[in-house]
Amino acid sequence: MLVTAAAAAVVVVAGLTFAFLRRPDNTDSGQSGTDPGMRCGTTVCQSIVGKSVGKDLVELLGGTGGGRIRVTGESGPFIFEMTIAESGATVNDKSLQCAEATVSVCLVRGSHGGNWLGEVLIRKDGTWSRAQAAYLANAGYLGLHDVNEDGTADIVTAQLACDGQCSSAFVQVFSALGPNIGCTTAAPARDQLPGWPTPVPKMSQLRPCADS
Repeated sequence: MLVTAAAAAVVVVAGLTFAFLRRPDNTDSGQSGTDPGMRCGTTVCQSIVGKSVGKDLVELLGGTGGGRIRVTGESGPFIFEMTIAESGATVNDKSLQCAEATVSVCLVRGSHGGNWLGEVLIRKDGTWSRAQAAYLANAGYLGLHDVNEDGTADIVTAQLACDGQCSSAFVQVFSALGPNIGCTTAAPARDQLPGWPTPVPKMSQLRPCADS
């Protein structure tokens, strides 16, 4: 069960990553974003939610058909395109989760067609950058938690097994700074995952993900 489940998760995550990397230069910039006429999709950007990360403010801006992630504060101004918004994900005041540390991590997440789509920003050595991966969770959870206890938040996802053709589910954990950390064995249903509805497995519960 685990081999089939983990392989399916790798496929969907890799597909979303490919869509992101095809964007020319990722269309990110270092502009301040203070222009009141700045556009998100086809309309003027509107603030959705902001989180303080140390002396920085990370803010989600949205419009019709697009969005941006704006960072202002001590680290200097940065603006990133919000790729999940352009992919059609619904972004609201619950869509931003940040974990402050020596290496800070912010996860931007939104629902789309019953799945969760996500993208990650990292602050390291006083500079914000985008993690070169995008995330898809198809079993109802996508969040941050320092699973491997290295001081940097990891990306925790809940995934359906059996290519989504059964109710079994498992947890897949990614490092914001590297590859997969591991996967749990599949449970008969997602509400049996460790810690559900906020599944946070221990390292002892993780195994290598198939084909990762």
